[in-house]
Amino acid sequence: MIDAGVLATLSDSALTSERAIAMQRNGLPNTFVPARNLLFLTLAAALAYRRAIATLVGGMCETDFSGYPDCRHQTIEAMQKALVLGMAEDIAIETPLMFIDKAETWALAQRLGGDALVALIEEDTHTCYLGERGARHAWGYGCGSCPACKLRAAGHARFRKSIGVLE
Repeated sequence: MIDAGVLATLSDSALTSERAIAMQRNGLPNTFVPARNLLFLTLAAALAYRRAIATLVGGMCETDFSGYPDCRHQTIEAMQKALVLGMAEDIAIETPLMFIDKAETWALAQRLGGDALVALIEEDTHTCYLGERGARHAWGYGCGSCPACKLRAAGHARFRKSIGVLE
């Protein structure tokens, strides 16, 4: 485990402190933690370097997201270039979810691992901005009302409808 708690020290956001979710003047929700994915990728690259791993995989998506600048394809490409230059090693950042929406993400899970993988994602992954783990929905745990829960729920519903399961 790598402690990335420094983000709470550097950022005052709805993800790092107790506050209501709201839009900011810059058009981003206050759930945005500046450079969060850049820090995660830097930490992962340092560990990958030590372990001779040449590819990092991230779940960033710019198709249906909250507009976070560090989730955009252009940002990830720039980060990959910076890591290659900064470590003098070839390292790739793969983002298989970058250009697909949440329904397509669920469908990808279904294609890769069938019902078992979909069930695992529903039960063991978490995207709720409020950290809610008490309420269990068809799409997994969450408050059901924050932007992340709404995106996940809508994508899950579209996926289930596409495979003929009506909620």
